[in-house]
Order: sequence, then structure tokens, then C-alpha cells
Amino acid sequence: MNGTSMYWWFWDAYLSRSAAWAVEDADAGDADELSELHRAAFARGWTVDEMDALLNDRAVVGCVLRREGRERAYGFALSRVAEDEAEVLSIAVAEARRGAGGGATLLSHHLGRLCGRGVRRIVLEVDEDNAAALALYRRFGFEQVGRRPAYYARADGTRGAAKVLALELP
Repeated sequence: MNGTSMYWWFWDAYLSRSAAWAVEDADAGDADELSELHRAAFARGWTVDEMDALLNDRAVVGCVLRREGRERAYGFALSRVAEDEAEVLSIAVAEARRGAGGGATLLSHHLGRLCGRGVRRIVLEVDEDNAAALALYRRFGFEQVGRRPAYYARADGTRGAAKVLALELP
């Protein structure tokens, strides 16, 4: 990386920590980027075809996290709605952008979208070793309602347990 590239990378990283985040509805045109984000975040990432199928499913609500004024996706949230309950299928934020407030912005907007669809209960699974995600979900009022041993495949071939969390909406 030359000096000019390093300079712009630094400022992009610096500004992203304080930049305003924008959250938009996801659509099929986002499948490539969201699949790339998912593959980077999980040992068993979703293919473009799998992501496309989810984004075209009428029961799936999707949100994309971007920095204001930017086209690039830095994160996403996908949930499947059935009646008044939703299951969060996946939430991911690009590793380089974690800790900059985007995850909270994304989750807040996504929960609002689900509430607007009449959802009153939201469930999700999270790796019990993912302290940052667990702290975020607790901040939003999610509580543990179960545990799934050996639920997540890990890059090293081991399997990690998932905590099952739920949030009851008024």
C-alpha cells in the first residue's frame, strides 16, 4: 500500500467511527454484497444464490447498513416473519467497521421494521462466545430463553454453542 492509499484508508477508517450511518431496505440487488459480508463473518457463509433467495422471499425483512452518502454495504440484518413472530436469520457488520455504532443503528432500525410488520416476539441464536453481539442484544432487551449445543460451525472445525435469545415487544 503506497503512502497515498494509506492516507485515504486511514481517513476512511477514522471517519467511519464518527460517520452517520444510514439503514435502507435490502433488495435482490444487494445479494452479492450481503453474501460477501456473510461469508466474511461466518464459517459457513451464504452463497449469492442463497442470499438472493432470501431477499426475494416475501416473508423476509432485510436491512442494509451504509454510511451516509456511500453506496457500499457495511452490514445487514435479515429476519423471517411468521404471523406476529420473527426469527433473526442473520446480522453481520464488516469486521473493520465493528465498534463504530453501526450494529446498534442497524439493529434499532431492523427492530422498528419488524414492529411495523406487527411482530410482537423476536427470536435469534448467537454464538455464546460472541461477547460483543451478546452485549448489543442485552442492550436492546433480549433475554436468553434456551441454548443449542454444537450449533455453530467454526473455521477451525469445532462447533460452538448458541444462546437462544428472545425479545417481547409491547
